[in-house]
Amino acid sequence: MMKIRSIRGMNDLLPDQSPLWQYLEETVQGLLARYGYREIRFPVLEQTELFKRSIGEVTDIVEKEMYTFLDRNGESLTLRPEGTAGCVRACEQGGLLNQAQRLWYRGPMFRYERPQKGRLRQFHQFGAEVFGLEGPDVDAEMLVMTHRLWQELGLASHVHLEINSLGTADDRARYRAALVSWLRERSDRLDEDSRRRLDSNPLRILDSKHPDTQALLADAPRLSQHLGDESVEHFRRLRALLDAAGVDYQVNERLVRGLDYYGKTVFEWVTGSLGAQGTVCAGGRYDGLVEQLGGKPTPAVGFGLGIERLVLLLDAAQAVPDSIARQVDAYLVGVGDVQAAVFTTAERLRTLCPVLRLQTHCGGGSFKSQMKKADRSAAALALIVGEDEAAAGTVTVKDLRGERPQQTLPVDEAAALINNTNP
Repeated sequence: MMKIRSIRGMNDLLPDQSPLWQYLEETVQGLLARYGYREIRFPVLEQTELFKRSIGEVTDIVEKEMYTFLDRNGESLTLRPEGTAGCVRACEQGGLLNQAQRLWYRGPMFRYERPQKGRLRQFHQFGAEVFGLEGPDVDAEMLVMTHRLWQELGLASHVHLEINSLGTADDRARYRAALVSWLRERSDRLDEDSRRRLDSNPLRILDSKHPDTQALLADAPRLSQHLGDESVEHFRRLRALLDAAGVDYQVNERLVRGLDYYGKTVFEWVTGSLGAQGTVCAGGRYDGLVEQLGGKPTPAVGFGLGIERLVLLLDAAQAVPDSIARQVDAYLVGVGDVQAAVFTTAERLRTLCPVLRLQTHCGGGSFKSQMKKADRSAAALALIVGEDEAAAGTVTVKDLRGERPQQTLPVDEAAALINNTNP
């Protein structure tokens, strides 16, 4: 019988991989909490219309990449391809947008793409969204926060920041007219995909990866030349705040992002260490989206951070902490007829050492075989309960990785030693 395997581009996360994910998730969640963000959770499945109205019907995501189907009632549903639209829907429906909100979420997203390194059909993101604040100060705070994240992860030298302003809807309309007029005169030099976008989504041509199109765009009209005073001032103040905070950046006038709802600030944190999939965090301002989805006008800004790509980057940058390889701190073995004493000792230690990752040996075996398993566990300590220890209420502490002398101590004293040495 043929074995059933996972769907292409939807990967399992195996136990040896999960500690690095947990480290990354705990680091990001801790940082977001320090900046006053609160968690929100919403479904992975939404009405298809939500994404058509928010992302844009002529974007690649909606046209080619969404997992969409009819349910048994004939309603069109879609697995979320990104998080912002669902977050806006949840906030509006939950009555959260009557005051400023700083929110974060985490979970799987789905896009039907050709799977490759750093780009999967089920991928995972952290998202952060701020509602109700329209000034560039919150844009800058978000970029300063992500800058701090790279420092805490040891990745600061492996990423750089690119920013741009897309202006207001009126600014983009003026620029779109100028760009389309210029490109039509040179349409024979555009690649096929860019010619298709000329009518439907011309700003996305700026993001073309085709070398001939990129060369042509070097002389194209620039969006910065069509920004109004409001947009120019917003972008000027953003840059001034980043300069004051010591956050380096590059202005990339071809940075437009792939979603229709963005306006004014857009940004990407990019790495050169992952080949073609170089964007590890991206976002921007989307002041019109809440109203577009039926709510009251609400300024908003946010970002998405790709977990798979950051895991790859931590490995490529050799920034994975040594402690990640150690999944338990101590391994408790028993010698002789001491099973009851092993269990009571283990539970006492777990009570006295609340952060200790303690694995108790189960399944019997000789002392030698148990110690081999203790060593293979990568634990820093072996804790031994023999018949003498069981009778005396003690435990023997053996250092498996260093040169500290072996000690036999009452369980409470052993707990104090473990807490003080932080294995």
